[in-house]
Amino acid sequence: MSRSAKIFLGIVCLAGAAVAAFGAYTWSVDDPAKFIAYLLTAILASRLRVELPEITGTISVNFLFILIGIAELTFGETLLLGTAAILAQCFISWQRWLKPHQFFFNVSGSAVAIWLAYYAYYWPLARTHVNQSLLLMLAACVYFVMNTLPVAGIISLTEKKSLTKIWADCYFWSLPYYLVGGAIAALVRWANHVVGWQPTLLALPGMFLIYRSYRLYVGRLETEKKHVSEMADLHLRTIEALALAIEAKDQTTHDHLQRVRVYAIELGKELNLPNDELEALRAAALLHDIGKLAVPEHIISKPGKLTPEEFDKMKIHPIVGSEILERVKFPYPVVPIVRAHHERWDGTGYPDGLKAEEIPLGARILSAVDCLDALATDRQYRKALPLDEAMQKVVEQAGRAYDPQVVAILNRDYKKLEQIVNNQSHTLDRQKLSTDLKVQRGEAPANGFAAPEPGEATHATFISSIAAARYEAQALLELSHDLGNSLSLSETLSVLSIRLKRLVPYDAFATYVMRDGCLVPEFASGENFPLLASLRIPMGAGLSGWVAQNKKAIVNGNPSFEPGYAADEEKFQPLRSAISVPLEGSQGVVGVLTLYHADADAYTSDHQRILMAISPKVGATVENALAFQEAESSATTDYLTGLPNARSLFLHLDRELARCKRLKTSVTVMVCDLDGFKKINDRFGHLNGNRILSQFARSLQGSCREYDYVARMGGDEFVIVAPGLSLPAAEARGVCLSALAKRAGEEICGVDWLSLSVGCAVSATDGMDAEKLLAEADHRMYSQKQEHHCAMKGLAISSRDTDLARDVVAN
Repeated sequence: MSRSAKIFLGIVCLAGAAVAAFGAYTWSVDDPAKFIAYLLTAILASRLRVELPEITGTISVNFLFILIGIAELTFGETLLLGTAAILAQCFISWQRWLKPHQFFFNVSGSAVAIWLAYYAYYWPLARTHVNQSLLLMLAACVYFVMNTLPVAGIISLTEKKSLTKIWADCYFWSLPYYLVGGAIAALVRWANHVVGWQPTLLALPGMFLIYRSYRLYVGRLETEKKHVSEMADLHLRTIEALALAIEAKDQTTHDHLQRVRVYAIELGKELNLPNDELEALRAAALLHDIGKLAVPEHIISKPGKLTPEEFDKMKIHPIVGSEILERVKFPYPVVPIVRAHHERWDGTGYPDGLKAEEIPLGARILSAVDCLDALATDRQYRKALPLDEAMQKVVEQAGRAYDPQVVAILNRDYKKLEQIVNNQSHTLDRQKLSTDLKVQRGEAPANGFAAPEPGEATHATFISSIAAARYEAQALLELSHDLGNSLSLSETLSVLSIRLKRLVPYDAFATYVMRDGCLVPEFASGENFPLLASLRIPMGAGLSGWVAQNKKAIVNGNPSFEPGYAADEEKFQPLRSAISVPLEGSQGVVGVLTLYHADADAYTSDHQRILMAISPKVGATVENALAFQEAESSATTDYLTGLPNARSLFLHLDRELARCKRLKTSVTVMVCDLDGFKKINDRFGHLNGNRILSQFARSLQGSCREYDYVARMGGDEFVIVAPGLSLPAAEARGVCLSALAKRAGEEICGVDWLSLSVGCAVSATDGMDAEKLLAEADHRMYSQKQEHHCAMKGLAISSRDTDLARDVVAN
């Protein structure tokens, strides 16, 4: 406990001791028999606890006898009765004994509460003619407050939580029962005055029977409640089993459904969805993709873009899913959410073209959450985006694809929701279905295998060989034709992975490209593709590195030999064989094509023959695509500094200004020009000038923020595009950049002739057109350059006058 909690505990215990001492000092017994009867009854009743339906708590009946004691007994008798009942409850009723300090705290707190309640009843009674029943109600309230506040206080000080929140959440619900106890105590007091206290004790067996009947009634309620809960759990497990069927069809969405469920439910709570709609959202989050069972598997698992025909087939899954779930007869509206989860806010979605609030709120929540999680997880057709970047893309679609209110709440809380998902990750079922398991038992079906006719086997083998040869020739022709259709390397390799699987089976596909003496995965798909995409294979290392170095194929190699390959079967599907062939271009090996399989010795010489037949075409295609990439890069990159060039600058600035218009933000453009650079070139030569430009470019880029854009406009002129940077901050940064220019001159040529003129323009005040913004910044840069020139000229004249005066004095 904290120091403050210990002090509070000590104060309560001292107060309890003082009350006990006062009770002992004022001890008196008016009717010993009556006191002993009430005392024994209170001790026997201390084991009785009333369980309240629909409330997660129980209430002891001790307080009832304390209120009766306040009305019928002296203070000392009431104090002894109350503390004795609490002692009996501590040592008999509870399953474990309290620690000493807990025991003294409970008894002392109750003693203080009894004292205050007793005098809350008798102090007004001695001075006014107030109805005694009302005073018993007041005493019940005082006892309730003073009996619960110390416990709430010690919890608050120990756990550092709000006292009012703890008291309201954990104890305030019991106040009505204390008031009922006050009414019962008033009734007992009235009966005692009418017939005496002895006959009222005869009512105790009847009250006990009522208590037992109530316990049986509550027990039946709990049994029915448990049955309903079990049926609800069974219903939920059935839903989860259906969700597992979806995952069996589409393994790329493993854990996606569970994550979407967590996100969607939390958003639904934030939007105050009614309970039935919240349950509907819970089920729909798990089942929204069940219609994909009607979509061909090759479309679902395609690692590239879909054709219009394939997309038409994919668009049926919300309709099929809703038709499947209509038969379930859910007690809440699941079907409308599943049918509408691909509708868009602007009405351009499918299947019904609903727009805005025509779309069910659950479907609006589900579509935004589904998109965020899909962007932030790896898929066969693209790699995962960082969560912040994925959220930004969803925000950009607010008001077009998604409900702006839903997106606003999601943008506010997505990091908290991700933390909830991570905290619940141990509850997610990560086990995949055994779809690749080969069952060894079972020699033949019940009706037996089809028996071949005499001579049929030879004939069938002959015919199948011809058919296989024709199929192979056709597939190779189609593959050869498709490889030349695009200069995009990723698109070409995506097509290759799809076409090649018809000829050579694989569980994982990887194409490695040679970059700086190392094989880098340019495209990976299938099982463990995130792991394969992270590999970096040195020349000569592992399977693929050996193939690249020796220009020879390997059949049925061990995938675990690849450098960086983690053979952790709990995290990754085990791959036990691989076939790898070199990809050669006109300048030598450009890469390696490697296929991996879960079975050992899965590949044959026929598979090697097919891969060797297509490898020259694939190698040439990869070489051309790499050359196209390099040419495309050189068209937008400055050769000397490696920074984007003027063409790339204009494209980026146009995009940035469009983003500013959309989000109502600003961007600052800083045009920088090196002063004194011509003098450096004239004195030290252009090679040293180029070295200064390269070093200054590196320093300039290193001093900017990650999301700033630095480009070389031409010559000694550089441009910085800085989103959200204010004009005073940009001017302050210009002073720092001038110091970088001066340092570059000193380090390369040993002179401090260089400085920097910087002109700034802000889109919010200087225009939203790229050319106009650059022109304004350029004009301000030349104004600053002119000021620098005049200042330097004035300094030179002053220096010359000083020298002249010195010569006159000397003469």
